[in-house]
Amino acid sequence: MTDIYEFEGKTLCNTNSVLGEGPTYDPDSNTVWWFNILGKELHELNLSTAAKKVHPLPVMASVLARIDAGRQLIATEEGLFVRDVASGNLTFYAALENDRPENRSNDGRTHPSGALWIGTMSKRAENQAGAIYHVASGKVTKIFNGISIPNSICFSPDGTVGYYTDSRINRLMRVMVDPLTGLPSGEPIVLVDSMDDPGSIDGSVVDADGYLWNARWGAGVVDRYSPDGLRISRYMVPAVQPSCPAFIGVNADRLAVTTAWEGLDEDARSAQPSAGALLELGIDVKGVFDPVYVI
Repeated sequence: MTDIYEFEGKTLCNTNSVLGEGPTYDPDSNTVWWFNILGKELHELNLSTAAKKVHPLPVMASVLARIDAGRQLIATEEGLFVRDVASGNLTFYAALENDRPENRSNDGRTHPSGALWIGTMSKRAENQAGAIYHVASGKVTKIFNGISIPNSICFSPDGTVGYYTDSRINRLMRVMVDPLTGLPSGEPIVLVDSMDDPGSIDGSVVDADGYLWNARWGAGVVDRYSPDGLRISRYMVPAVQPSCPAFIGVNADRLAVTTAWEGLDEDARSAQPSAGALLELGIDVKGVFDPVYVI
């Protein structure tokens, strides 16, 4: 039986993104970063000072991975770029489907080995137009093909298990992974089949105990699953389209979630003013920080 909890959290940032996505936390600066994909923006919120910045981007981007204190790797519709934190300058790093300008990046996350998994999809969300790639030391390798909307890319803390979904199919997949390289070492299996449930499996993170926290787009909830795929708790959020969670705070003991108002009409947006905001669930979690990308 799933325990259901009402929202007792708060709004961390009320800048309403069309499509808020890709949150990550930098423990060195106590800063949350996330994207407004369709608005071509990178958002920055310092939790110590509450200082907020919005960085315009020349392209749609969706995933940020820390490299070191001064550099970030970001995935965009035009490939992978290294971003200088101080200046915002982008330097081309690696091609990602440069022969498919109709596609863009979507969900992704760094593996404990320092490699990156990144998904792509059609800008018009066409069926099976995307894929999931493994990126390590600048080498890009396709690992899963025929993905419509890649999401829920995340890993067990020891790096031996990877997760992902195609939100159109709505099955959460589990695959064994080489902990030293981040490459799949087995065939994916279905961990959670929610094809008949309201909403879609969107972004996910895995906590220190191996439990998976998933933002369920269209259902206005964040679900927590055990490593064997049992949904044990559900947390309501005041936005019907939560997109991705992230562990934040100096002890990784807080949980934030991005949201979106993409596709909502005026009545729906009026009914949920938090749509597009960065929210925090008012709960204690035992999270882990995203690993840095090894360039």
